[in-house]
Amino acid sequence: MTIRTWLGLALALLAGPTAMAQCTRLVASGNPQYPPYLWRNPADPDQLMGANHELMQWLSREIGLPIELRYVGPWSRVQEEVRAGRVDLIAGAFFTLPRTEYMDYVQPPFRETRSVVLARERPPMRFTRWADLEGKDGLTVVNNSFGGEFDRFMRERLKLTRVASLEQALRMLEIGRGDYLLYEDSPAQAYIASLNIKGLKELAPPVAQERLYLTLSHQSACNTPQMRGQLTRAMYKLQREQRMDAFVERGVQAWKTSPSAPDVR
Repeated sequence: MTIRTWLGLALALLAGPTAMAQCTRLVASGNPQYPPYLWRNPADPDQLMGANHELMQWLSREIGLPIELRYVGPWSRVQEEVRAGRVDLIAGAFFTLPRTEYMDYVQPPFRETRSVVLARERPPMRFTRWADLEGKDGLTVVNNSFGGEFDRFMRERLKLTRVASLEQALRMLEIGRGDYLLYEDSPAQAYIASLNIKGLKELAPPVAQERLYLTLSHQSACNTPQMRGQLTRAMYKLQREQRMDAFVERGVQAWKTSPSAPDVR
């Protein structure tokens, strides 16, 4: 064995314990306009609250490490921070192949959601299949994904304006600056109620039914085989014990009483 080989083995042995020593806590974030899962805490706008906040508290106890759920900006910024490794975990993301370039998806998913078309009640908009959206002016939020199949259709066939926030998209739809909006049903309906927007409706069928995953940045100092194993075991336990339903129900109740949640900046 050459000196260079011995040196390489020594460095590899040293790197393992050093990486583990650096992992003393995890920083998590997520979509801050995503009730009942996540939204900014009006009492402390640097923090996030909701069902996924409770999930992170539970996960912290399971893996024995502190997890700080932090507001870092809009959804597009969250993904940039994870890519750079400044945020370790995303507390809720859909699976897309491009995202696998910078983060690992922890199995199993912790929730299934529906993405829908929202439109004004008058004039009525006909929608029974994806092709009905072609030729119309659509709205969605920057970096939103609706699953691989619909994302491809969206890129190739639809004319979409992507805006920074769900509130902005809803206001634009309300005043006719778009024919329809693509978003997930529960967060959209929560914002419509809080903003007191009238005259919008959800069209059937949903464009996609997608699963929400916990993800771990490739650049995270905590991204080790041991950590990935711990997170996977925790997610299986969450599913087995059916804890997420209770987290979501408490998130719905908290959102209803949250003061001026959409207006937090």
